[in-house]
Amino acid sequence: MALIKTEEEIKNLRESGKILAGVLRRLKASVKIGVNLIALEEEARRLMAGADSSPAFLGYRAEGARFPYPYAICTSLNSIAVHGKPMDYKLQSGDVLKIDLGVNYRGAITDSAATIILGKTDEKTRKLLKVAEKALQAGIKAVKAGKTVGDIGFAVERTVTAGGMYVLQELTGHGTGKELHEDPTIYNFGQPGSGMTLEEGMVLAIEPIISSGTNSINDLPDDSYETVDKSPAAHFEHTVLVTKKGAEILTA
Repeated sequence: MALIKTEEEIKNLRESGKILAGVLRRLKASVKIGVNLIALEEEARRLMAGADSSPAFLGYRAEGARFPYPYAICTSLNSIAVHGKPMDYKLQSGDVLKIDLGVNYRGAITDSAATIILGKTDEKTRKLLKVAEKALQAGIKAVKAGKTVGDIGFAVERTVTAGGMYVLQELTGHGTGKELHEDPTIYNFGQPGSGMTLEEGMVLAIEPIISSGTNSINDLPDDSYETVDKSPAAHFEHTVLVTKKGAEILTA
């Protein structure tokens, strides 16, 4: 079951989300053509350590993964949708970079992601990012005590489909807070009123992961996931607190 967070846990989660937002903002500012992905990893570790926090991804072994994750951030390029690893690679014009990270502050874990285009690319790829961001906002808007996880998925899918893009259906959001991944699973598709009912005090990671050409992925040997047609993928994510009035975005 999803964990209802206490007031003390929520206080720490707000601080965790604030730290994460600051780290991600700094990383995005550092993303430029010619920057090495390893440099982004090093900067992320330095920033988290300086904020009295630690990387929630480092050493985490997700269900089905072949080995624990060895980095602080995920840097997924182009057709790699999620779980791409920092490597000795200098960013180039046209790259579509997804940065995903989690922060652990006093046992309170938050999770967020953003996608950045470097230099010039085609209009369809730029639209992909706009649709993914819009889908994230639609999913967050569907969060409220008494609503369901199906309401979130329906809002995300409807936005993505209306934008002419595709939900990568095997990749999902999730509960978070005490552990990186908790119940419930947040699918990026669904029917209104279906699935678990949201309760005040739940903490959820809402994360549309979409592509411009397919709704399917391949599981690669390094535990990353790539679109089957190698079309570009986009990923945006926020951690939110469920309240009676709606969603409080902790990683804004």
